[in-house]
Amino acid sequence: MENFEDHLTEDPLFGAALDTLAIRAGQSRSHEGEHSEALFLTSSYVFANAQEAADRFSGEQPGNVYSRYTNPTVRMFEERIAALEGAESAVGTSSGMAAILSTCIALLKSGDHILCSRSVFGTTTVLFTKYLQKFGVSTTFINPTNYAEWEAGFNENTKLVFVETPSNPLCDVIDIQRLADLTHARGALLAVDNCFCTPALQKPLALGADLIIHSATKYIDGQGRCLGGVVAGAKKHVDEVLGFIRSAGPTMSPFNAWVFLKGLETLRLRMEAHSRNALELAQWLNAHPEVEKVFYAGLPSHIGHELAAKQQSAFGGVLSFLVKGGRAEAWKVIDATRIMSLTANLGDTKTTIVHPATTTHGRLSPEQKADAGITENLIRVAVGLEDIGDLKADLARGLGNY
Repeated sequence: MENFEDHLTEDPLFGAALDTLAIRAGQSRSHEGEHSEALFLTSSYVFANAQEAADRFSGEQPGNVYSRYTNPTVRMFEERIAALEGAESAVGTSSGMAAILSTCIALLKSGDHILCSRSVFGTTTVLFTKYLQKFGVSTTFINPTNYAEWEAGFNENTKLVFVETPSNPLCDVIDIQRLADLTHARGALLAVDNCFCTPALQKPLALGADLIIHSATKYIDGQGRCLGGVVAGAKKHVDEVLGFIRSAGPTMSPFNAWVFLKGLETLRLRMEAHSRNALELAQWLNAHPEVEKVFYAGLPSHIGHELAAKQQSAFGGVLSFLVKGGRAEAWKVIDATRIMSLTANLGDTKTTIVHPATTTHGRLSPEQKADAGITENLIRVAVGLEDIGDLKADLARGLGNY
């Protein structure tokens, strides 16, 4: 009890639950005494004297230097994410893809090797194969649930393992603890894109991951307003990422950080509601005669159902399904909707629908699409917070009433 009181004196949020951290963590009030988080729209900061300026720039004195890499509003967001993920540190970026790029550039060098799940966002695949490859970083893509293939994929230069779980868009579920053990036994780092679950539903660091990556654009914002990303993990790794951001400038906007702080306040409530709606819609689609297959880990028929139930607190808001037929039939379903938004974004209160083969994964080669399971009759739905009856009726327009 004495130790608990000591911690409480030092940090009033010590031991606080996720909902409290999502509302309170990271906030530092100014002399104005504001209740809401302050928005610091400034590019630079004034120093008291030349010595202070020199000390700030050298890092000998903590404090703000330039908003390319330090800003009080962004710092509040970073500290809140770190608290929610159970991380030592976090750094914000201009987008989710900037978070992935910054991680790779900061922690890898020419000659290094990445092991990546085949079932990731299409742009992640392009980043690894088209751009990082130019600078001598190679990537091997692995069947996400084949652990023998993961084990065989390592070589002496493998430095980073990158996965999404659940994955985009087929909802593959990867055993984070098992993959972390394989990764660490070979001296590499495991980075988990936790975008689909957020810390409200899944804590990869607690399961052995080294780094968490988010597109804050998605569920962290929750209303489709701003772009942003974040990397969280051990301070020694995050500091390397911050060093790259300081030099290269893929910086999070203070305004966007302020919006994300507001989004975090309702994160758990939204994620639970997204999950309820998605499960009911998945069950309805699973019984529909015009649907071949539904990909959603909340269904007992999903191969990753038991694992997802173990390492997640709910199953998330994204599902995908195969309609009977091909592209024409998939487009017919999409074009018949009147409520769902036809857009590639996800994590919004508004339900979105998209044809991955021609949008989010459209830049992949036919071979890459086949490897990732991206077929012409696949539709992805990011289930929002509308009435579930209305969402069923919206899909029924294209599928046929049922």
